[in-house]
Amino acid sequence: GIGGTFHYGLQVSIINSPAEYIKSFIHETWLKRYGSSPSEEIITLMWSFIVSIYSIGGLLGSMPAGYFLVRFGRKKAMLLTNIPALLSSALMGLSRLCGSFEMIIIGRMVSGVTAGLALSIHNLYIGECAPQKLRGAIAITASTAIAMGKFVGFALGLREALGVDTLWPVLMAANALPALVQLLTLPFFPDSPRYLLIDKKDKEGCI
Repeated sequence: GIGGTFHYGLQVSIINSPAEYIKSFIHETWLKRYGSSPSEEIITLMWSFIVSIYSIGGLLGSMPAGYFLVRFGRKKAMLLTNIPALLSSALMGLSRLCGSFEMIIIGRMVSGVTAGLALSIHNLYIGECAPQKLRGAIAITASTAIAMGKFVGFALGLREALGVDTLWPVLMAANALPALVQLLTLPFFPDSPRYLLIDKKDKEGCI
């Protein structure tokens, strides 16, 4: 769940607290580039892109999920979700240093791709790995991970944590941590027995 649906909950909640700081960053960047202050309409438009493009990324990420599940298997497909997760963290975390609000827009879209993949793969993977008696209880952990992600996002966004002007790029890059945790732990997990039997024809591995 930490490398799966947790990403979605985190990114949904994490965008709220740095809103004013990001708008100020857009204003400053525009002023440096073009020598004039942007209108409120332009700032609102750029902010709208930052918020809404996450859903477009989610759509793009969910479309190839079925192919990845069959081509690479459930475990390897989950590991692949870390590539866009770390890329998006780097883009958003370095946006202020590079003076580019476009990096936040692209980073949010790539982060949406992570969520689209993870939401599709996570549920199938845990459902196929869970013992029959525990399948219902374990399937619910996907929703639990979303709720945990939202809670952590709100907690990190507090002014006592990372919700301040100097630290908002670190806040936006916070999804790198669950991605790294998954990279270090998931290789030790088994692959889905259903995938091994049906797609790989590996009966011994399945058993």
